[in-house]
Amino acid sequence: MKMKTAITVFGILCSIMTWAQQDSISISTDSLEVQKDSILISNSDESVADQNKKNNIWNRLKYDVSAMAGGFANAYTRPLSWEKKDYLRLGATAAAVGVAYLADEDISRTLVRNEEHVPNVFKKFGWYFGSPQINYGITGAVYVTGLLIDNEKLRRTGVLMITAASVTGAVQQISKSATGRARPIAGLGKHFFKPFGNDIAYRSFPSGHTVLSTTTSYALSKQFKNPWIKGGILAVGSIVPISRVVDGAHWFSDVTLSAIMSVAVVEGIDKFLKRKEKYAEDKKYNLEQNLKRKITWNINAGPLGMGVVGQF
Repeated sequence: MKMKTAITVFGILCSIMTWAQQDSISISTDSLEVQKDSILISNSDESVADQNKKNNIWNRLKYDVSAMAGGFANAYTRPLSWEKKDYLRLGATAAAVGVAYLADEDISRTLVRNEEHVPNVFKKFGWYFGSPQINYGITGAVYVTGLLIDNEKLRRTGVLMITAASVTGAVQQISKSATGRARPIAGLGKHFFKPFGNDIAYRSFPSGHTVLSTTTSYALSKQFKNPWIKGGILAVGSIVPISRVVDGAHWFSDVTLSAIMSVAVVEGIDKFLKRKEKYAEDKKYNLEQNLKRKITWNINAGPLGMGVVGQF
């Protein structure tokens, strides 16, 4: 009797354990299916997020390229709508370059004679910072960084730098060939010109290195309000034109006109971006300017004193 009872109890326990194992396997299988579905959903969400990110980058790139094209076209068509003040600036530029031209040989002779006293690192920096491959590498890095991390200020800075460098670069290449001015190291004097001469010795005017370095440094300096930072950036950019005169590669009038042209082009493209409100900071700038123009100041005098009142 006891044996039968033990066998019966043992059988019941075995049945319960078997059922429990089957149920556990079923639950585990269901759990695996849920995990698999979760992984699929997670992968799907990541794919969608990656695709959206790529689409956003592509849309920002298209927008920025459009802004560059607009700035490029504006730079070349802007002279058609010049006002009196613009022609006065052109006259002042011509006068400054004319004065520099008169002093070209004296300045060149003095700087070239003291070339051996100039640190080699100074001259190397002047060559590399103004070279197209280095300069466009810097401007491109600024823009691409802003594009990838979605920083609009960096993107706008990159757009300004790339557009201005492209405009001034094209102008200086055409001007070099058209004027054919002999470099100081050619030993032919400041008055010698050989238009459309293929020899590199006749490509002094204007200075390509100065154009690119001034464009980059000036555009970059405009992004800061601190005068010390601005001055430091501009000081670094000024190394290039000085070093080019020291090397005998350009006359002082060459680098003078190149620097003035670069500043004018950067200012023109910057104003274009603001006028068209291409970016958020342009809209903010215009709003602040409108508010300033709407404020009128009145001086009120009374028996107790005087006061200044601003009306919006």
